[in-house]
Amino acid sequence: MAELSKKILALALAAAEEGGRALLVGGGVRDALMDREPKDWDVEVYGVEPARLRALLGRFGRVDVVGEAFTVYKLGHDLDVSLPRRERKQGRGHRGFVIEGDPSMTFEEAARRRDFTINAILFDPLSREYLDPFDGRRDLERKLLRAVAPETFVEDSLRVLRAAQLAARFRLDIEPATVELCRSIDLTDLPAERVWGELEKILLRAERPSAGFEWLAKLNATPQLFPEVQALVGVPQNSEWHPEGNVDTHTFLTLDRARELIDDLPDVKKVAVMLAALCHDFGKPATTEFVEGRTRSRGHDEAGVAPTVSFLDRLKIYTLDGYDVRSQVVALVREHLKPGEFYRKREEVSDGAFRRLARRCELDLLYRVARADSLGRNAPWVAREKWYDAAAQEWFIGRARELSVERRAPAPILMGRHLLEMGLKPSPRVGEIARAVYEMQLDGRVRTLEEARDAARRLIQSEGGEGGASPEGAK
Repeated sequence: MAELSKKILALALAAAEEGGRALLVGGGVRDALMDREPKDWDVEVYGVEPARLRALLGRFGRVDVVGEAFTVYKLGHDLDVSLPRRERKQGRGHRGFVIEGDPSMTFEEAARRRDFTINAILFDPLSREYLDPFDGRRDLERKLLRAVAPETFVEDSLRVLRAAQLAARFRLDIEPATVELCRSIDLTDLPAERVWGELEKILLRAERPSAGFEWLAKLNATPQLFPEVQALVGVPQNSEWHPEGNVDTHTFLTLDRARELIDDLPDVKKVAVMLAALCHDFGKPATTEFVEGRTRSRGHDEAGVAPTVSFLDRLKIYTLDGYDVRSQVVALVREHLKPGEFYRKREEVSDGAFRRLARRCELDLLYRVARADSLGRNAPWVAREKWYDAAAQEWFIGRARELSVERRAPAPILMGRHLLEMGLKPSPRVGEIARAVYEMQLDGRVRTLEEARDAARRLIQSEGGEGGASPEGAK
């Protein structure tokens, strides 16, 4: 709390001049107490009527008004201001609340509506006093997540997912009574975007995402919301490489390893890697069998596509910020064994195989998923020369980088316009010839535009001018 912004202090002084009190509340106070830099601040203003509050905020520059059910004033990108409010459950679902602002509410009454005690701490920036009616600071010291008010906690189903993600992100335990409250809540009313919002925090903000999934299972959220993850429970792993644990254990270990491999990526690609790591073994429940004394899951990579699509569709994960996350995740799941397979046959695998694989998915992301899969095995570290070990992934990405295909496949040298310039008339044959020449390019037989044109001429001449080009026009 040492470096509060001048804007917050000025706002608190202005509220005091109006006979009110502006208090910092919520996650910003919690984060500061945990020695974490808050990303933004929330301020509740007590004792100032709504009209006067709006006029008061106008002194601080542009004020953006947001919120359908309840007004929140945004001062810049990192400061939200509102009245204290009460919530009354009126209908089914996470959104089924009537919300009313009331500047005359007491601090304790306003804090009672919050989910967990660690989020119900208020701070006065003028007196530098904490108001902590539900003993949240002590719970922070104990690293304990505890519901504020059991009777109202169960009215908001999103709080179950928030419990899992907060416990994972901040390495907290959840009070047994709060666990039981969570387990009793029906989560089927939650909209997909809210479920994804909390799941994304587990995947990207927790140091160990596995902790979040362990809590989701304990809180009875996994069987209600994530049947594909629930299906992994009890499915045995290959007994040679996974002497302990089932597929769910391996999946969670893989998630933790993947989380360590993504910090240099843009957010949308972080999402793709983490979702692929989560989904990569979704095909094992349908393919696992005991054969010749060993547990095997032949074809689980391809079998994992359908449940992955179902999982992504339920969460409505398609394109994020212009990046086709859905297609990338599906491709990464389908191809996640390829780095190991290529390594095992490394004396035979051609450059063209790498270039064609790069057309299906981003090889740099595939490397990360495959490496996390390898590192996520809980077998002893032995036999590093084996194709399935992490050495395979290092060889794979090294080869991809040598070919400059780690992020995308080569762009076609020969375009349709080049064929039209050569005399071909518009027809399906233009695309067919362009694709055929591109296949030659992927194999390394075509390297320049002139070589590409020569290859196209040979294709056209071999057909005796089919497709609308005369031999002369194709020269």
